[in-house]
Amino acid sequence: MDLLRRIHEPADLRGLTLDELRELAGEIRDVIVQAVAANSGHLGSNLGAVELTLALHRVFESPTDAVLWDTGHQAYVHKLVTGRLAGFEHLRQAGGLSGYPSREESRHDLIENSHASTVLSYAYGLAAARDAGVAEARRHIVAVIGDGSMTGGLAYEALNNLGHAGRRVIIVLNDNGRSYAPTISNLSHSVSRIRMNPIYMRRQRKLENLLRDLPLVGRQAERGMEAVKAAIRQYAEPPAFFECLGVRYVGPVDGHDLAQLEEAFRNAKEFEEPIVVHVLTQKGRGYSPAEDDDEKHLHDAPVFDPRVGPPKAVPTGYTQAFAEAFIKEAEAEPRLVAITAAMPGPTGLLPFQDRFPDRFFDVGIAEQHAVTGAAGMAMGGLRPVVAIYSTFLSRAWDNVVYDVGLHRLPVVFCLDRAGITGDDGPSHHGIYDLALLSKVPGMTVFAPSSAQELQQMLHDALESCTDGPAVIRYPKGQARQVPDDEVGRGLQARCARSGDGSVAVVAVGKLFGAAEKAVAELAGEGIEVTLWDPRVVQPWDEALVEDCSRHRVVVVAEDGIRDGGVGSHLAARITDHCGDGRPVPTVVTLGVPTQFIPHGKPDRILAALGLDADGLARSVRESLAVSRLG
Repeated sequence: MDLLRRIHEPADLRGLTLDELRELAGEIRDVIVQAVAANSGHLGSNLGAVELTLALHRVFESPTDAVLWDTGHQAYVHKLVTGRLAGFEHLRQAGGLSGYPSREESRHDLIENSHASTVLSYAYGLAAARDAGVAEARRHIVAVIGDGSMTGGLAYEALNNLGHAGRRVIIVLNDNGRSYAPTISNLSHSVSRIRMNPIYMRRQRKLENLLRDLPLVGRQAERGMEAVKAAIRQYAEPPAFFECLGVRYVGPVDGHDLAQLEEAFRNAKEFEEPIVVHVLTQKGRGYSPAEDDDEKHLHDAPVFDPRVGPPKAVPTGYTQAFAEAFIKEAEAEPRLVAITAAMPGPTGLLPFQDRFPDRFFDVGIAEQHAVTGAAGMAMGGLRPVVAIYSTFLSRAWDNVVYDVGLHRLPVVFCLDRAGITGDDGPSHHGIYDLALLSKVPGMTVFAPSSAQELQQMLHDALESCTDGPAVIRYPKGQARQVPDDEVGRGLQARCARSGDGSVAVVAVGKLFGAAEKAVAELAGEGIEVTLWDPRVVQPWDEALVEDCSRHRVVVVAEDGIRDGGVGSHLAARITDHCGDGRPVPTVVTLGVPTQFIPHGKPDRILAALGLDADGLARSVRESLAVSRLG
């Protein structure tokens, strides 16, 4: 790593020769493979962006020029050449480097972009501020988009605005086979090289002006020239789509040819209008196990042996339980269809896709479309199941409420990675779904505490929730396993243990396992606790509400946001239930505080929040002590 150790700022790259840059690219790839092998992370997208990143930082002057990344998980190389080599061995570890750009880490990270398809909107806003005189007049704004992000509708909304306003933004379309890929030919390369030449562009403008000023036939001559140009674009450059929106398109450019990349970026700086530079890269470049992966199996690599590469990803835990149950339900119900937003592997849908290819729909990074598309399918008589990460469903909140909920449609949402997820940090913790979805009229919210509960709940949701939507939310990682006699049915809660009436614990979903341990520990101290697995947290089972209202203290624990969460809803229900004059129990709600939670291992984060077995036992003791003093 001799060369990489010399790079502390992007400016340090500018003194290197092309041969040294190629050597540096190899060093960077070695560092990325070793770091991801030890810590997990996004491998292929970063290996493919090495030369692209080096060229960007040699041509542009970050942070004077804004270099923005979408999605942020392709910014590892950017981190390495902006002075963060020393911390890279702790990538995605608690207290270490984030797996995404982080404003707290570096002045070169302008946006913390870990949800896709947003960078062009940031770029539009930054350009508007610059053009208003707020920022430096000649500041370049470079938006790197790709790795599937161009399947998101928000990107096209911003693209339309950029073209309409003529904002001077350089858009680097990193096409690694997971995004828009036009037909490529030698003629396309040749025409693009000509059109990237500023001298040619200046002469073209002079010719256009000359034709326009010709007496009598000026307008016709200008239109004739435009028609010829349009015909060439349609033949040689299918991405004329961009130019129809008012955004100039050039490319494709070899994303691993440093000289070609630098020439393209230098030329792009000369344009006073938005321009797309289309760059072709190879995902996993330089590391054969990642090059050979088709990404259907590998998105976020686990810890692995770098000598052999990451193992093929297969569903585990709750995801595996969902995958198995879903195929079983689909075999019995031909109307059942699956919808996902560019995450068929991580959500466990690949087996379903293989078994029922005509009933599987991957809409790309387009969560809003996924939800409203599911609404249309339900209206048409299908039974759609939308499998998506909890954090990503937040992007389609309006669609859930007004397209599905308002129409009382039987759409089932299966939310993977609910609760505290860990290594991906604040943007990926699924802590809002309970608070939000429990507020949708007619929504049934299931929270399984075991793999077997999830499978039963999928059946119950499909069978019982026919006049409104349902959601099943479950965490990342290993699933608790239970025998059949510990599995509930329908919408009923399950009382796992009866106490002496002093204190009841209601533990939602994943936290039920921790609560079991806490209750066993408390029993050894002579504190007899009633323990409830609510199973469904909207609507609450009346039997649970009645039982809790007869206790002196009720402790409710959820791995979602505490303020406005389902625990506060249960507290209100208990208070209402005691309106007949009975004393109202002291209800203590435990959950995630209203703050951004950094990355770290889920169990450690939950322990720090008091949501592990020790924390729950401590809360019960403290709550009982306070109630006795009162």
